[in-house]
Amino acid sequence: MSSENPTRRKILDTAWKLLEAGGSPTRMSDFARAAGISRQALYLHFPSRAELLVAVTRHVDAVKDVDARLAESRAAEDGETRLAAFVSAWGNYIPEIRGVSRALMAMQESDAEARAAWQGRMEAVRQGCAAAVAALARDGQLAGGLSEERATDLLWALLSVESWVRLCETCGWSQQEYITEMQRAARRILLG
Repeated sequence: MSSENPTRRKILDTAWKLLEAGGSPTRMSDFARAAGISRQALYLHFPSRAELLVAVTRHVDAVKDVDARLAESRAAEDGETRLAAFVSAWGNYIPEIRGVSRALMAMQESDAEARAAWQGRMEAVRQGCAAAVAALARDGQLAGGLSEERATDLLWALLSVESWVRLCETCGWSQQEYITEMQRAARRILLG
């Protein structure tokens, strides 16, 4: 991270703050102005808005060290432990990326670039779900009648940002209640 170009880092930090602040900056000029640089300078670092939005999601992951958060899940020796650790890691990450997720989710209906950035982020979550499910299947713990693909679909839907919003923001669940209930629900659905 320290070897990263300081202007690029400033652009990413600024774009992150703009997305978290709400509203939806829709033009590259909005990001350039907020970063205190010209549009041309912005385009030297990010040739398209889509590349900037994708880079912001990756930057957030790097700053918040998503790999360290997932280390326990990845190192788990059995499927059930991996599942519980993944649910905890992702579930506890959602509130930390809520500002960026809110902005990208709101923009995705009318903005193909925001949609691509958000879909890329959600595909990474799906891969984490698939790894947890594969560990269950390897251990012979996957519920009978569930294919790995179907089980991944179910876990991915259960752990969606939209589900977190409904349960924590709308229904008022605490973060700990959310993690506990999602772990319990995932075990009930996926374990044989």
